[in-house]
Parts: sequence; C-alpha cells; structure tokens
Amino acid sequence: MSYCLNPLCPTPKNPDRTKFCLSCGAKLLLKERYGAIKPIGQGGFGRTFLAVDEDKPSKPQCVIKQFYPQAQGTSTVQKAVELFNQEAVQLDELGTHPQIPDLLAYFTQDDRQYLVQEFIDGQNLAQELAQRGSVNEPQIRELLRDLLPVLQFCHARKVIHRDIKPENIIRRGSDGKLFLVDFGASKVLTQTAINRTGTSIGSPEYVAPEQMRGQAIYASDIYSLGATCICLLTGRSPFDVYDVNHDTWIWQKYLKQPVSRELNQILDKMLVSIPARRYQTVDQVLCDLNSHSPVASQPVIPVQPTPKSTPKSTPKKSTSKKSTPTPPPATSQSQIDKELEEMKTIFMGGGKPSSHKQTTSSQPTNQPASRSKIDDELEELKTKYLGNNNS
Repeated sequence: MSYCLNPLCPTPKNPDRTKFCLSCGAKLLLKERYGAIKPIGQGGFGRTFLAVDEDKPSKPQCVIKQFYPQAQGTSTVQKAVELFNQEAVQLDELGTHPQIPDLLAYFTQDDRQYLVQEFIDGQNLAQELAQRGSVNEPQIRELLRDLLPVLQFCHARKVIHRDIKPENIIRRGSDGKLFLVDFGASKVLTQTAINRTGTSIGSPEYVAPEQMRGQAIYASDIYSLGATCICLLTGRSPFDVYDVNHDTWIWQKYLKQPVSRELNQILDKMLVSIPARRYQTVDQVLCDLNSHSPVASQPVIPVQPTPKSTPKSTPKKSTSKKSTPTPPPATSQSQIDKELEEMKTIFMGGGKPSSHKQTTSSQPTNQPASRSKIDDELEELKTKYLGNNNS
C-alpha cells in the first residue's frame, strides 16, 4: 500500500506502485525515492510514517517525519520550524552513534519539510510495558548501562535530548539493543544559553523541574531517565508515584518486585528535584552503578589457634605430690651460677664482690684441700637449686 502525505487528502490509502494519489493527485514518492506505507505516529509538530527506500535494490524500510505543526500562532509555528530544523542538524551529527538512528535525508517538498531516518524494527518501552508488565532490577540495570553511554555521547556534543521517556526508547527486535529516538525536542547547550530561560519542552511526567521553567541542563536528561526507570519498575506514571503534599517520591511503595538499597539510592539521586543535589554528569551515575554495594565494616576478630586434643588416657593435670618441679628458666640458672661463684670467691679468700667494701682480712689462697671440699659443696648446692634442669 502507498500512503498519501497530503494532510488534506480525504482518502490517503492507495494501491502499491501508484505514483500519484488516486484521491487528491499528490505525488506519492518523496524525492522520487521514499514512499510512505502507513502512519506510525503524530505529535504537536508533525507526523511520522513507515516508508520504503525505493532507490535501493533491497527496498529497506525507513521513517519519514513530516513537519506539520498543529499549534496556531506565528511565534509557535516559528518555534516549531526551529525545532524541526534543529532535529535534522542533531541527527546528522548524532546519527554516527550506533544507538541513534541515522539521518538519511532532509529536504523540502511541496512547501513542507521532511526528514528521513533509519527505521529501528522493534517496540518502544511503553509498548513493552503494556504487553509484559513491569520490569525487575536486573533489567533496569541493563537499561541504564545501555542508555547512559548514549546520553554521554550526546552531552559530550553539548546536546540535551529533553524528551526521554519510554515511548522514545526502542528495543531492536533482532538483538535487543536499545535506541534513543526523537530528537525533535533536543537542544544545543551553549554558554550563552545556560542562564537564559527558554521554551518548556518535553513530556510533563518525565520533565525535570528546571526544564519546566525553560532551563534544561545535562542533569535534566538524567532526571528524565530516572523517571523512566521508576515508571518501568512500578508500571505507573511518575505523576502517580510522587507525593506532592510532602514533596517526595513514593515509588518504592508501588514496586512489583523489591530492589536493592544501592539501586534505590541511585534512582533517588537521579530524581532529586534540586539540580545541584542531583547527579551532574552521566559519569557519576555510571560510577555508582558499576561499583559494588559497600559492605559495612566489621571489626576483624583474630582466630585463636585450636589446641591439640589430649588423648583420653593422659590426665589433664597431675595431682601426685612427687611430681617433678618445673625447671627454672635459663636466666635463673645464670643467676645461681653467678651467686655460687661469688660464694666460692668469698670462701676461697677473694672477698666479697667488688661492689662492697672488704671488712675482714683475706684468707690464704693456696689451700688445695679446702678448695676441693668447697668445690664439692658448691656443686651440691648447684645440683640442689638447679634440680634436673638437664634431664
């Protein structure tokens, strides 16, 4: 089927291979190449159609976006023209990323503007949510790891998407890869525009407070992605999981499946209403997402060595009165030897140790018999005090 792109055509459907609309006579092929098949979306600024590139042998599918603003008023239409042109410029540069659709063409025909871009064959996350229900934590983590680098790519080129929501995230059916689409609301952030109030654009449910006031920043996209995550986790609109009376998020009450404290903290920080307290960059979110959950520090208790088991036949403690006395340590033996040597010196006539004054006359030194007897007595004393030290 061929579809007429004339907004005023009463019967836009036409048979295949028709070159001119049978109802209004409008030309059906754009640039003699792109032919619309059916409408797939319509917004405030235009309509979107599934199309075929007739110029290629494989006849690949593509998407035609027709600029057709529904709003009235000169200033509004001028703003719409600006945004449509801006989208073409952004896609021309951002389409180099593998998860952003390529811009194939941008032109004017019959006084209407068109852009043609790569078709991503799959469902958007809003359609998946309607069919399959809410998602779990591993799926949210996968989504964040898949999409945060795409935002990183955009922000590095000073582009704010400004309309991140489930409808603008498509999962390609062939490999499950997520694509960020619809850059019609995107904005280039320049130094002169940082503090300038602009037009509030985006879906209200997912828009950050500062963006509602026309002051979108990079952190605004982080907020919108966080709101998208809680919508997918709860199956509810972000409006329904926010307590306006207490100015706080209550999305945790509507979870179908519990999430870890770590993910809870990440999402809460993505959704902080005050921009300065929110994640400022995608890198910060990725850092927390990829880090492991902090484990509470606990005191390290040293492990005591396990004593060897005592055989049952061996008593734990001897109660016999004839038990062998515990031998004194080596230092005790050295001290006894020293004292015995001093005693020997005194008895042999050497006097008291040099630290004391000698008060008696010295004994003769040549007394071999006495010396032998004294040696024997000292040896007995030594044996008595030392006991069986060498046994």
